[in-house]
Amino acid sequence: MTDAFALLNLPPRAALDEETLQAAYLSATRSAHPDQAGGDAQLSADLNAALETLKSPVTRIKHLIEKHSDTPWRAVPLDTGLMNLFEKLGPLLQTGAAFLKKKQGATTALTKALLANEEMRLRESLEELGILIEEAWQQIEAQLSHYDARMIAGDAGVWSDLQGTQARLAYLSKWRAQIRELLLGLML
Repeated sequence: MTDAFALLNLPPRAALDEETLQAAYLSATRSAHPDQAGGDAQLSADLNAALETLKSPVTRIKHLIEKHSDTPWRAVPLDTGLMNLFEKLGPLLQTGAAFLKKKQGATTALTKALLANEEMRLRESLEELGILIEEAWQQIEAQLSHYDARMIAGDAGVWSDLQGTQARLAYLSKWRAQIRELLLGLML
């Protein structure tokens, strides 16, 4: 893929608000849309891909690092805060999977009713952990503009720090999805 920032005529930045991204996308797609006279289907597809890449901080930062730095890929260990979240998530996911099997095996109204309290406690635990994950996400996202300032200042160390941030956001994004999936499973 080409540089999504350049394609949408945006500066390469870790922090990007949705309004700015949408405005840049709409401006770029006006003339490129295949339904317009002189439109270009390939350019339109590239613009759509650029929008998808830049929407999420996880993919945006990964793209930023890949296109604008020489920082080699490296594994990023979990910091203490994320490790604490993960230590809560792992057992909760296992408990949730076991509960879903029990719930699927429940055939009578009485059996289903007996599982209601356990389901409520599981749902509450998942929601509480989801809130903690969301708070961690918001804290990291609030720091993105500081990385941009460091990039503008020419700080070479920003890229490895940004790589760690991208990895932390990727972990949190995956955990969000796992909790959401389990909560949806409880609704069925």
